Amino acid sequence: MIDYIPFHKPTITEDEVNEIVEAVRSGWWTMGPKVVKFEKEFNSYIGSKFSVAASSWTAAAHLALEAINLVADDEVIVPAITFTSTAEIVCYFAAKPVIVDVDKQSFNIDPKKIEEAISDKTKAVIPVHYGGYPCDMDEIGELARQFNLKIIEDAAHSLPAFYKNKMIGTIGDATCFSFYATKTLAAGEGGMICTSKQEIADRCSIMRLHGISHDSWKRYSAEGSWYYEVVAPGFKYNFDDIHAALALAQLKKIDIMNQQRREIFEKYNAGFASNELIFLREHKIDRTSSHHLYPVLLDVDNLTISRSRFIDELKDLGIGTSVHFIPLYRHPYYKNKFNLEEKNFPVSEFIYNRIITLPIWPSMNDNQIERVISAVNALTRKYKR
Repeated sequence: MIDYIPFHKPTITEDEVNEIVEAVRSGWWTMGPKVVKFEKEFNSYIGSKFSVAASSWTAAAHLALEAINLVADDEVIVPAITFTSTAEIVCYFAAKPVIVDVDKQSFNIDPKKIEEAISDKTKAVIPVHYGGYPCDMDEIGELARQFNLKIIEDAAHSLPAFYKNKMIGTIGDATCFSFYATKTLAAGEGGMICTSKQEIADRCSIMRLHGISHDSWKRYSAEGSWYYEVVAPGFKYNFDDIHAALALAQLKKIDIMNQQRREIFEKYNAGFASNELIFLREHKIDRTSSHHLYPVLLDVDNLTISRSRFIDELKDLGIGTSVHFIPLYRHPYYKNKFNLEEKNFPVSEFIYNRIITLPIWPSMNDNQIERVISAVNALTRKYKR
């Protein structure tokens, strides 16, 4: 029986267990002191002025768009290669996600395509730091200034990542992180909004819990009051202490886990350097990735099997992989709603038809890493055209 190497495996120690036990025994099972503590520690780590925790990345980004007053018929520019949540949150407002092509080298949103897509209805752009590799934020920032756009960064993959010595989370009008089970900081679920703008932080803080006036969570504590006021029709998007307990434990080791990911990234790069049948995306020296994903492109034109068959063969060898992502314009909702055609996204199509993402999680050992490298190289040799 071959030992299976999963695509992802969370890094768990007694720290997580102890934090969870403490949270359960405290009686705070919803938003409470651990959420507040996590917000403060996360904010200090990122270096942002304000951090507001939410129940997911989707909730966080929805709150951020509400805070910049996105309304029906506004437009928000998003990349074609991303998870559906990046675009679906725009649809919540009856606004339009304007889907544009990505850059062939970085797989990130192409600033030239952003500029081409700007109209008098454009309110914001959501650059996605794909796999934790930062977008071209100088170029995007210049377009935002020129056309008076808001920047809501999708940093679901990007803890920690740096662009020209600035940590992701300190650049745009708001930056949204994810703490989903597979992310670099895994709490099962959860998200965070980081911003330098107090009005955004205040609005998100109120709207995440039914639009109830500030610090409403304290009403069940000794220092709280039964009285509260609803100032807007908000959402049920608050984070909770049980998930915050996991997040606190993970935050303590985030730099160690990031270093472990970097070491795997470097071993993969060395292992695939001489393989002419796979393409590794660029990594510029002016930015640092979180290495949440390790994507490679197969040279399918010079292989006798498809990308899907390649994935199946890896699975037969005990190696889990994935595809990040099926482009937005290929999903029936976006395709039909916005009359999108694959031919208008040539770079995204090129990437999608070739891409696989390999396992990269902190506790992978050298034997597992070598198995992945050997399997990929062996399969490309076996099926070389």
